[in-house]
Amino acid sequence: MRIAIDAMGGDNAPFEIVKGAVLAARELDDEIILVGGEPVLRAELARYEADKPLPNISIVHASEVIGGDEHPVQAVRHKKDSSVVVAADLVRDGKADALISAGNTGALMASALFHIGRIEGVERPAIVAPIPNLGGEGFSLLVDAGANAECRPSHLECFAKMGSVYMKRAYGVSSPRIGLINNGTEEGKGGALQKETYELLKVSGLNFIGNVEARDIPKGAADVLVCDGFTGNIILKLIEGTTWSLLKQIKNVMKKNPKTMLGGAMLKGDIQELRDQFDYSKYGGSPILGVKGLVIKIHGSSNCNTVSTAVIRAASMSEYDMVSEIEGALRSEDELSVES
Repeated sequence: MRIAIDAMGGDNAPFEIVKGAVLAARELDDEIILVGGEPVLRAELARYEADKPLPNISIVHASEVIGGDEHPVQAVRHKKDSSVVVAADLVRDGKADALISAGNTGALMASALFHIGRIEGVERPAIVAPIPNLGGEGFSLLVDAGANAECRPSHLECFAKMGSVYMKRAYGVSSPRIGLINNGTEEGKGGALQKETYELLKVSGLNFIGNVEARDIPKGAADVLVCDGFTGNIILKLIEGTTWSLLKQIKNVMKKNPKTMLGGAMLKGDIQELRDQFDYSKYGGSPILGVKGLVIKIHGSSNCNTVSTAVIRAASMSEYDMVSEIEGALRSEDELSVES
């Protein structure tokens, strides 16, 4: 498998990106392609090749970078030689099988749409994000986690289908429970979007369990949580911020006096285990479902370990063709609709 990495995207690029690629390259036989300014990447890579050659890492030059504060669509259209666009072109042209980026989310989405293209039957691609369950027992997939601020019911229905396919193939869940995020569990709750989506999901053939309230998300109320990207991004960031704030508060309490410091020392391993349960880097990033290629978004502040995990995860996903799986699921639904 050939994995293209936008080496110039993200807060810690290119240093942590290159280091993460090196860590992955030393575990995999797959080819890793770093995309960005060749002189900078070559110099950075030389730091690691001095110890051990890295024959499975190559560099493709891109002279431009899209910053996090740039307008995504305009930047993608005008900066055709930017690292994320060039990486997307590699996937489009069959020179790479996957694209990973920690850069501008909107630019990554626009590059995937304009340069790789949508799967037939998909109106809007969606970002998938894992939500760890309380107690560390499994997780749920949030779809959409930020790609589409405004959605129609048909978009959410498609998100549910794609999320179901991904949960089955990537994580082996035979019949994923689909939940619609809403402000109540009753069938008639929500606005027009939620009510109409509920009706579509009831007859979709999916394992739809109904509405899910926000308070039940950390409890693992459903395997796939469906909502518009505006709502999903708020939920994702709220959970992330609340988790780290609570962990920080626990740490502060443990430092209050000698008694709590002693208790903290005794609980250090347990607290670290709790921290690890909510470490998003271990999930290997968030795939963008609905495009004709494997595109993975990782956090803008990703370090080398996050990058390495994403590369290894992408390589493992080569065992199945997610694009064909999603196409098949949507095609089957269309055929059933025609027959009925």
